Amino acid sequence: MGIVEPGMEAMLDVFVHETDTMLEELDEVLIDSEKARNIDDDNINTIFRITHTIKGSAAMMNFEGMSNLAHSIEDVFYILRESPEKLKIVFDTIFDLVFQSSDFLKDELNQIRTGVYEPSDPSELIEKIHGQVAVLKGEAPAEAPVEEAAQVESSAAPVEADEDSETLHIFFDDGCQMENIRGFMIVTQLEKVCDSVKTVPANIENDPETAAEIEKKGLFITIKPADALQEAIETVESALSVKSYEVVAKGEEVKAPEKAEKTETPEQIEAELKAAGIEEIKTEALAKEVAAVKAAAAPQPKQNAKTGAKENAKQSLLSVNQAKLDKLMDLVGEIVTTESMVARNPDIQDLKLDNFTKSLRELDKLTDELQDIVMSIRMVPLQGTFHKMSRIVRDMSKKLDKKVELVTIGEDTEVDKTINDAIVDPLMHMVRNAVDHAIESPERRRELGKPEMGTVTLHARNAGGEILIDISDDGSGLDPQKLIAKAKEKGILTKPESEYTDKEAFQLIMAAGFSTNTTVTEFSGRGVGMDVVRKNIEQINGSISINSVKDQGTTFTIKIPLTIAIVDGMNIGLGNNVFTLPITSIKQLFRLTDESSIVKNTNGAEMIMIRGECYPIYRLHKVFGIGDSEKPFTEGLLIHVESGNGNACFFADELLGEYQVVVKPFPVLFNHYGLKKMGLSGCSILGDGSISLIIDAATLIANNKK
Repeated sequence: MGIVEPGMEAMLDVFVHETDTMLEELDEVLIDSEKARNIDDDNINTIFRITHTIKGSAAMMNFEGMSNLAHSIEDVFYILRESPEKLKIVFDTIFDLVFQSSDFLKDELNQIRTGVYEPSDPSELIEKIHGQVAVLKGEAPAEAPVEEAAQVESSAAPVEADEDSETLHIFFDDGCQMENIRGFMIVTQLEKVCDSVKTVPANIENDPETAAEIEKKGLFITIKPADALQEAIETVESALSVKSYEVVAKGEEVKAPEKAEKTETPEQIEAELKAAGIEEIKTEALAKEVAAVKAAAAPQPKQNAKTGAKENAKQSLLSVNQAKLDKLMDLVGEIVTTESMVARNPDIQDLKLDNFTKSLRELDKLTDELQDIVMSIRMVPLQGTFHKMSRIVRDMSKKLDKKVELVTIGEDTEVDKTINDAIVDPLMHMVRNAVDHAIESPERRRELGKPEMGTVTLHARNAGGEILIDISDDGSGLDPQKLIAKAKEKGILTKPESEYTDKEAFQLIMAAGFSTNTTVTEFSGRGVGMDVVRKNIEQINGSISINSVKDQGTTFTIKIPLTIAIVDGMNIGLGNNVFTLPITSIKQLFRLTDESSIVKNTNGAEMIMIRGECYPIYRLHKVFGIGDSEKPFTEGLLIHVESGNGNACFFADELLGEYQVVVKPFPVLFNHYGLKKMGLSGCSILGDGSISLIIDAATLIANNKK
């Protein structure tokens, strides 16, 4: 069937892009709120805005099912916007329903992208959401026990005081936030001048949900003064953000005048925390809330009086079809190649053309600037990709009955859009593997002396012209012997079992059809595994390595290029062949007049001493099987390179000059020959039309260790 009415086709791409972006934002808000066990006003408004926008956009595009589903979620958060305290009634249910709704909408968008859309029926999901709306309106009973709700309501009364005690009823400034932590700071101070201190609600230190109750009904503190009541009153009066208080013990009521509002500064917050003796935060929940109290007091960005927009914020954004960016990058690559052909045209090599040379330098400068701008446009942070993994961990934790948290580091690291899109599936598969295979059950983790909460960490960082991404866990780790036995059973061993090192055993999981799961589950055991991950990474000129310790955890390290477009390289001659070495890998180049600095280690491998340091020498003739592999070092060139796998010196015939080259991946057919393992990352077309192979120094050194 057709997707949209005639005349609406131009709006379809915009609808899909904007809805997809909003659904990602929705998932982020839901995950953060579920972890905090609370949805603040800003997040409630954000969810309401997202669902309201999707409802209207889908209705305009005539996608009735999507519009009706978004409308039902909007109804829930319309009520919560007016009465946030009702969230407790439906907390455990509403998150699952909104996540399911988000998944439904994403599936619909994926169908729309294919061009053949058969709408699914969301009526069952809508009916469940309407049930929650009825609960919020009081038209249906809540799933939570009524007794529990009654206890919450009755907890606003002060505890019964004995003859020597007094009860203080404290209200905080409107909008000060984190009232439970502010109350806890007062309690800590009161404990210094009182024999006993009790609060209603209780457990304000660790239960962030008490903040809403304190905001609404105030904080009751029943104390037994060690000396005079006045000391306790002075303690309350000196506390920040206290709007008013009253003493309500033994039938008396002594009201103090309301305090003038104070403007809190981060320094005042820090001083009060220090005075309260809670500089060292012992629980994670408390640490987060204290940090939020400090953040609330920090200076906020100024807003434009007319537009309400924050100063220094980006004022204009333009969405561009990625196909256009790809075409633009291709054109820039062709310009770079053509410029090289013009500059090195053999017809003008022996001519003295000063004006031509000057113009060529100016053209080179403009080409470099154009390339930098185009590449910067294509760079996107890994943040969106990492956040998708948060949803996977959340869903799998619930379905597998495991406790797992995802930690992300370096999510602001930027990569080319093409690479970012290519690594989503490999990351998703490895995160699934970590939660399903590696992280143990809470019971097993307790037996091993580990915390019940398992951790999966995504860590991205720059390393020269490359990006390194670690996917690590603190789970069971890999057992080399178990992997070898499984590989033997599958018939994929290439040498005797005893000859496999641990590192080689780990690499066996990259073999096609290899899986350690004995049963097929929703997440694994189908024999489609890490071999697909490896192939996807190799398609973008990347590589993957594994390190693991049994019962401690596993780390997969993905190494990918920052961009797969254009690199500055040094061309070197090797026999009649030309190779390109990226300049980011080169430390220095030099020639030897004698071989006195050449030494050999116990294995007979050649080394060279440079300023007191000893580095291995790799004869590129021997590595690639070209020319004279025993050529004297005085008849060639030594290139000192640096990579993630250490420093070394490459020996080649001659230096041909510095060139800017357009990187072209090897055809898929060539993967059979293992060119990447040899240390070649791709190829390039030179100005004269010949082919240059691009050397990956890190891989060459790693696979030819001496």
